[in-house]
Amino acid sequence: MSENPFKDIPGTTLFDHEQSRLGYHLNMFCMSLMKVENRAAFKADEAAYLDRYEMSAAQKRAVLDRDWNGMIALGGNIYFTAKVAATDGLSFQQIAAAMSGVSQAEYAQMMLDGGRSVEGVRSKKDR
Repeated sequence: MSENPFKDIPGTTLFDHEQSRLGYHLNMFCMSLMKVENRAAFKADEAAYLDRYEMSAAQKRAVLDRDWNGMIALGGNIYFTAKVAATDGLSFQQIAAAMSGVSQAEYAQMMLDGGRSVEGVRSKKDR
């Protein structure tokens, strides 16, 4: 099997079977936040709540630090990790802006303008 060509796109993490396996427990934690009682338990003692899941130390740290890009790199699915943001009262647009390194207003304008430019570095090899 050849190397996945999508792994060469800068700033892109493809949620494929490898990422799915890597992030299984992280994503199960995120999905647990669908229940109000679990959100309350998580907010009461985040570290203790995370210990209920067989997540790696790096995954737990990414959640505690609200490192959105880190969660994605460690197998998190954006639609699942957004449940952590919602638990914090954040919108998807707010975390997308944080992940992009711009303000929410800048992110919103970028989307209104058609999204990120396709110009620039198109391959990690080009850096």
